[in-house]
Amino acid sequence: MRNLLLATTALAFALPVLPAFADAAASPQTTPGESAAVSGNTTTVIISARRRNENVQDVPVAVSVLSGTQLEATGTYSIEQVTKLQPSLQFLSQNPRNTAVTIRGLGSNIGLTNDGLESGVGIYVDEVYYARPGSAVVDLLDINRVEVLRGPQGTLFGKNTTAGALNLVTNAPTFTPEGNVEVTGGNYGFVQAKAVLSGALTDKIAGRIALGSTRRDGWFYNTTTKTHQQDVNSQAARVQLLIRATQDVDVKLSYDYAYQDPEANTQVFVRYGATQRPANTQFPFLAGLFNYAPASTNPYDRLVDVNSPLQARQILQGGSARVDWDLGDVTFSSISAVRAWDWTPQNDRDYTALSIRTKSNNPSAQNQWSQEFRLSSDGDSNFKWVAGIYAFGQEVQTNGVEEWGSDAALWLIGSSVPGNLLTGYRADTDVHSETTSYAAFGQVTWDVTPRLHLTGGLRYTYEEKSAKFAQTVSGGLATLDATLISRKNGIARNQTYQAAFVDQSPTGLLSVAYDFSDDILGYVTLARGYKSGGINAAGIPTDAAGNPSLVSAVIKPEDTSNLELGLKTQFFDRTVTANFAAYATDIDDYQANVVDNGPGSLRGYLANVEKVTVRGFEVDTAWRPSAWFTGYATLSWTDAKYDSFRNGPPPLEFLTATTAAYDLSGKRLPGVSEWSGSVGGEWRKSAKLSSANGEVFGSFDLSYRSDWYSDASVSKYALIEGSTLLNLRTGFRGDGGTDVTFWVKNALDEEYLAFTTVQAGNSGAIYGQPGDPRTYGVTVRKAF
Repeated sequence: MRNLLLATTALAFALPVLPAFADAAASPQTTPGESAAVSGNTTTVIISARRRNENVQDVPVAVSVLSGTQLEATGTYSIEQVTKLQPSLQFLSQNPRNTAVTIRGLGSNIGLTNDGLESGVGIYVDEVYYARPGSAVVDLLDINRVEVLRGPQGTLFGKNTTAGALNLVTNAPTFTPEGNVEVTGGNYGFVQAKAVLSGALTDKIAGRIALGSTRRDGWFYNTTTKTHQQDVNSQAARVQLLIRATQDVDVKLSYDYAYQDPEANTQVFVRYGATQRPANTQFPFLAGLFNYAPASTNPYDRLVDVNSPLQARQILQGGSARVDWDLGDVTFSSISAVRAWDWTPQNDRDYTALSIRTKSNNPSAQNQWSQEFRLSSDGDSNFKWVAGIYAFGQEVQTNGVEEWGSDAALWLIGSSVPGNLLTGYRADTDVHSETTSYAAFGQVTWDVTPRLHLTGGLRYTYEEKSAKFAQTVSGGLATLDATLISRKNGIARNQTYQAAFVDQSPTGLLSVAYDFSDDILGYVTLARGYKSGGINAAGIPTDAAGNPSLVSAVIKPEDTSNLELGLKTQFFDRTVTANFAAYATDIDDYQANVVDNGPGSLRGYLANVEKVTVRGFEVDTAWRPSAWFTGYATLSWTDAKYDSFRNGPPPLEFLTATTAAYDLSGKRLPGVSEWSGSVGGEWRKSAKLSSANGEVFGSFDLSYRSDWYSDASVSKYALIEGSTLLNLRTGFRGDGGTDVTFWVKNALDEEYLAFTTVQAGNSGAIYGQPGDPRTYGVTVRKAF
């Protein structure tokens, strides 16, 4: 190695930050490779959302940008925390496998994950598609910027972006040596360390390595095991090589690895909700039979009493090779990638100290590959275009187990059957699904005049899917009694089926943009998004004879149309940015993941909602009146509803002894707050600490979201109240690269719920996870 790669490091957050977004200005100083250019109090933010570098204010797309410095300055190290700064982006995670990411209320469904259903929010890292939802749970490491693209992005991003896309761009290797190291300590035993090292290895090769580790004690106390649970234990690494093969050819090789193994993902008792089922099937009566009481009826005591092991281990890893070849007026790009995801959970799904549902584990292994070839125009021609082809393949293998204990028969069925009927009863599943997808795409922007711009894009996708499902039951009381066998089958039964289909469809967009002045852009965009059909890969309902209802095995494709009007503006010598977007989205055959309301069930299966509509507007502002202050404010209004859903799952309060569909037409979509927003700012002043020159600073971020439903049936018992969260920071940034930050998150110690779920068996018990309590600590970082 010719140059010593200086010390380890993690994205230093250097300077004043505009912890902001939505097309807002970036910070006045940037980490290497940061997409910002600064002049005085103004900043130009460069994005690559249209597969070329452009000023975000010139792009007729609703896109929000968080720079790497903004992420560091706000202590944002996960997608879940990004949502506090991006009101149109929401995140819900029961565990890495059961994770939902939504934009404008669309993308993923509330409910248990189904291997046959993919998200409508595409997650991309360095233009590589991450297919599994667990990828949204790992720590953000050495990130240059996060771009949140709102609305269908089917032309250039393609696969499953009917709601939008998260485009994460990492910092690239540099030939100039650089490095940073960061250490954070806080309450609840929080310790985080990051390191980045970059520099030249030869005249033609540069390398970069980023490392990160996060640990935190659990803030749930288990009264049964006398231990703390819901901890954090994660490590991550990324290694990159940049090879200047020739003057015109760059090759970038990348490998990343992330490991998480917390004792986590249990839930606390939240409330009891009365159903219309017989009293002897409801929680108060059943708990009385066992002389059982939850560890606490106050969820914010954070007490649990589960008696089965907990584990939420996942490993994500992958490699990619990117080649960029400058051909003069055209650039050729090739992006090749392979990825793998391994998920090994242990769950206690009754959430009690009783032995009801002692295991509900669905370990999964996923492998994917992707290849994109792309040509894009260069230069200042009136026609700017990009065209290419794309291929993607994926296999998912899940071998799950459900097991019931000695209390299951009385709790789930009643005293009419022997108490040991379900003791040791189990269901083993073998699920294998495959997806292969091919696409061709193109997009062109025509500058009709210096102020009038027309953009058209088209993508054609061909996709094949197949799945095999086999469930075998065993154990429990051995019996030849037909009635008892029927009761056992009501909990779980043998079931085998397979399904496959071929799907193909065009997607695209048409946009008209007009520059009313150098600082005011207006646009109108019509876009169509398309998500191919899904396969129920977690079991399906049965017919009257107990056979799989094969009509439910495959669901229809999801078709999205979106009309958007936007205005991007800057005023007062570009020190104030104000951007506006209004949109109307219609979805036909919306793909929902609903829960089977059988007596022992907690099984998600796929169904189509006839029509969903979303209407909304967004306001994003940022201002920098001087070099010593930055501020921002955002507001989002979202009206998302089931326009027609006549065969929906019944809300808990309307649940009777017999399972029946319920008309949810006109009801709000789950997971969506009608109002959300944020406001924040940072003040700073030149100062001297001991002999070090630098600046002192103080900043705040305040976020709000109104109430929302945490269940697909939008039960009143699953309504989560709105919440307001305040984060505070103060500290010193030295000119020599040493920064010290004191921080408090959730400074008001707001009590709020992250989500709720209905206990298996529909006894009326509601469980959930409280949001993070107040946390505080100090971060020290050094840039070399």
